[in-house]
Amino acid sequence: MFSSSDLNQFKKLGINENTVLRQIDSLKQGFPFLKIKASAVIGNGIKHLDEKERKNAIIAWDNYLDNGSDIVKFVPASGAASRMFKDLFEFLNSNISAPDNEYVKKFFNEIHNFAFFNALNEKSISLFGKSVDEQIQSGNYKDVIRALLDEKGLNYGSLPKGLLLFHTYPNYIRTPFLEHIVEGALYTTNKYNEVRIHFTVLPEHLDLFKSHMMNEIAFYENLFKVHYIISFSIQKASTDTIALDANGDVVRNDDGSVLFRPAGHGALIENLNDLNSDIIFIKNIDNVVPDKFKDVTVDYKKVIAGVLVSCQEKLFNYLTILNAGKVSDTELDEMLLFAKNELSIDVDLSKCSSQEKCNFLFEKFNRPIRVCGMVKNEGEPGGGPYIVIDNDGSTSLQILESSQINKNNPDDVNIMKNSKFFNPVDIVCGVRDFNGNKFDLTKYVDEQTGFISTKSKNGVDMKVLELPGLWNGAMSNWNTIFVEVPIDTFNPVKSVNDLLREQHR
Repeated sequence: MFSSSDLNQFKKLGINENTVLRQIDSLKQGFPFLKIKASAVIGNGIKHLDEKERKNAIIAWDNYLDNGSDIVKFVPASGAASRMFKDLFEFLNSNISAPDNEYVKKFFNEIHNFAFFNALNEKSISLFGKSVDEQIQSGNYKDVIRALLDEKGLNYGSLPKGLLLFHTYPNYIRTPFLEHIVEGALYTTNKYNEVRIHFTVLPEHLDLFKSHMMNEIAFYENLFKVHYIISFSIQKASTDTIALDANGDVVRNDDGSVLFRPAGHGALIENLNDLNSDIIFIKNIDNVVPDKFKDVTVDYKKVIAGVLVSCQEKLFNYLTILNAGKVSDTELDEMLLFAKNELSIDVDLSKCSSQEKCNFLFEKFNRPIRVCGMVKNEGEPGGGPYIVIDNDGSTSLQILESSQINKNNPDDVNIMKNSKFFNPVDIVCGVRDFNGNKFDLTKYVDEQTGFISTKSKNGVDMKVLELPGLWNGAMSNWNTIFVEVPIDTFNPVKSVNDLLREQHR
């Protein structure tokens, strides 16, 4: 099916031919829907912690920080900012000379409130000889947008979201990158006063991020009296996937080579796996707030981390007992109850022997673990928390996207419609086993939970494959705990006018 030239291309990219063949099969056959038992709710899959439990979790985390463990904050930051300016691009490319919809009107009416206003004003003067206000008064709205988005302007149409000016302070302005730098100091500083943060970026943005870091990091090290260890990685070419055209043929580039495309955030499980850490926080680049709103974010980061290390300690104790091979009936019953109540692992083992129960528990307990914050659903798009039935008949907690739910099954549709919570990507992970060895995270991916979408290349539609999402199928075979966190911890910036919300002012 593939020529020697194709195979040489695969080799250079680090892609296995069998992997490509599996991708073709997945694109043609599709992915099976998961078997959903219920949406996760408070008391059934999602923990609601009272004030005492929250305080105890924070204490558990603060104590853990003092033990010298390796902790890192993992921030996917490869997203380009172009989608933030979709409405502005549409206006710029239209035949309309003045704003004709409420979104664009709001942008111009409140333009002075953006953190990037002064930089935009200077750029407008240098490019067009007029300030932003003069441009608006003259009806030159599109020149203002050009000064913001064009390469000769601020280039916000092409820059990564992490490097845009988001928040204004009395003496400086912060980007999302810098807000994550600040956050890291507030809940991940270890006993050696080190703060480790890892950003995944696009290759073309790597130097920009590094330059921004070098220009700013000394200020924040002095401010928080810490030493930052900042690292970067790019999504591996070996995780790219192919596409098929309408005839089911592999899409190729103009030079005849096979077209490979980045396979979505699920590919970042490789980057996550490369981190030599004990505990890893995961949070998206755009979900940041100014300092005056950070307290609730920091508190709940500590809460979910405290829940994780407390549960992990319990698991390690159980695994030590199971590994020794001498488990009393009382201990076995306790472990089964823990699996059900704490990890939502429920299965009928009534016909199994004690040894079979022990084997089951050891396999289930000896896995990576994550605690995921969940917020009440207020109409935000994206995945949600569910209880699903795995292939072995046991239940587990999963974060599912709507595309993973069978729309032809009325029961599944009803469960999805009645889902009350939303995944804000507020995750903390434990990635070592009870002997201190790091798990190989790539072994816990459910390959049958990828995504298929339709894209266009040169005007021709094609089916493209995305790998199982980082917090979806890529973590399908982890132990999972869902904890309710307040909506105040979720403040993403998906469009430029989101920066006008109170939480970003």
